[in-house]
Amino acid sequence: MFEHVTRLLVVWCPDWPVVAASTVAGLALDTPAAVVAANRVICVNAGARAEGVRRGMRRRESQGRCPDLVVFPDDVDRDAARFEPVAAAVEELAVGVEVVRPGVVAVPARGPVGYFGSEEAAAERIIDQVAARTGAECQVGIADGLFAATLAAHRGKLVPPDKSPDFLAPLAITELDSRPELVDLLRRLGIRTLGAFAALAPGDVTSRFGADAGLAHRLARGLEERPPVRRRPPVDLAVTHHPDPPVDRVDAAAFVARELAERLHAGLAAHGLACTRLRIHASTANGETHDRGWRCAEPLTPSGIADRVRWQLDGWLRGAGRPSAGVTLLRLDPEELVDGRALQLGLWQGGNDERAERAARAMVHVQGLLGPEAVLTPVLSGGRGPADQVHLVPWGDERAPPAPPDRPWPGRLPAPSPAVVPPVPLPAAVLDKDGAEVGVTGRFLLSAPPASVVFGGKPWRVAGWSGPWPADERWWDPESARRRARLQVLLAEQSEEDSQDALLLVRENKRWSVEGIYR
Repeated sequence: MFEHVTRLLVVWCPDWPVVAASTVAGLALDTPAAVVAANRVICVNAGARAEGVRRGMRRRESQGRCPDLVVFPDDVDRDAARFEPVAAAVEELAVGVEVVRPGVVAVPARGPVGYFGSEEAAAERIIDQVAARTGAECQVGIADGLFAATLAAHRGKLVPPDKSPDFLAPLAITELDSRPELVDLLRRLGIRTLGAFAALAPGDVTSRFGADAGLAHRLARGLEERPPVRRRPPVDLAVTHHPDPPVDRVDAAAFVARELAERLHAGLAAHGLACTRLRIHASTANGETHDRGWRCAEPLTPSGIADRVRWQLDGWLRGAGRPSAGVTLLRLDPEELVDGRALQLGLWQGGNDERAERAARAMVHVQGLLGPEAVLTPVLSGGRGPADQVHLVPWGDERAPPAPPDRPWPGRLPAPSPAVVPPVPLPAAVLDKDGAEVGVTGRFLLSAPPASVVFGGKPWRVAGWSGPWPADERWWDPESARRRARLQVLLAEQSEEDSQDALLLVRENKRWSVEGIYR
């Protein structure tokens, strides 16, 4: 079925975080500079690229390549506040401006194209307007859909109507950079371009890779990330606040933004909705008004709503066109809604942001009293045994597994996993019908069928068994090589008090031990 996709004009300011930081620091824009977060470069300007500095480099390596490199910390608030004049300059020539993120604004192409006569004229006029009003360099792209229009802006292209799929097809799959895990998986499967990804059947993509991959597949096909059908927000979902006294400082604006964001989120959640496009309206006692829309790829959380309100008020209160009086009215209008299940939190993420933040503060307090290792978070990891598949990291550290869980693991146990995994394997003995110990041959075969297991100081009769499964790990390295065999046994009931459990046994160095317990 044909889906109508809105034709958008996107204005993109290259290397905006570096431009904003350099402007605040009073640094010439041609000075080699980079923005760093978590000790890695996340944005560089042309001067730094000429010296060999690239995104993803460690700070020390980048400074080694360019000793004169100026390094700035990542600051989204700074980037957003400095970008407001650019959005205002575009808004002077086109209505319906929406900020996608600091450095990118989108506007329906129909208005400016109809006014200036052609897409080429509209693009040239907006580029000149931004340069004249703010001194910032920008590129303009026009295409069907936000994703295609943004990539067109990166290349300064005007894609003809209905040709977005053809434009996207030869581009690298890495353009889906907001989904690095999916990109890595597709590359390992040999899918290198957006066109190759788009050629897959939508149903196959969703069933094999999940719902989020299905949304990415829509982008690769030149469609909007979500189907165009939207639920109309009830009139009463907009939230309004009248600050008393009027807000004229950024710190006060941040407090108001948080309160409004929580009210809006609660109202949407009560209707099972989440917001993907938000309009922020503010006015002062002197009649000055400020209005801006924010378009978001993902449904907004309360903190995401508060951030955008704070950024918007920060840019207005501190910008060149700052109001002559404090803000007396602030209104948030959710303009585009999706199913609120998109914001459903997983286990251990808390029921809402306030509870999650309280829990986080409590965890940090415990760590301060007992040390970082006192509070640990489980992370799914790769491995063959059940103990290898759970990795514990201190609270607050990056939740990165030591081994990728989605890679092939030959010898890995089939589902289901044991319900109980002892921190240290428990000693056991596996006996045959004559009471002799059961061993495992060099070909990973049992020397005799198991008849009983001695575990926990008492013998247990075996009602059934399965295996063994070999695990010959790191055979190429004599120092770290491990050769094991795993066996599953079902224990017969011993009495009315005993439950019928199953054990996961492992044989290593001619000894049996219990590695897991099935309940």
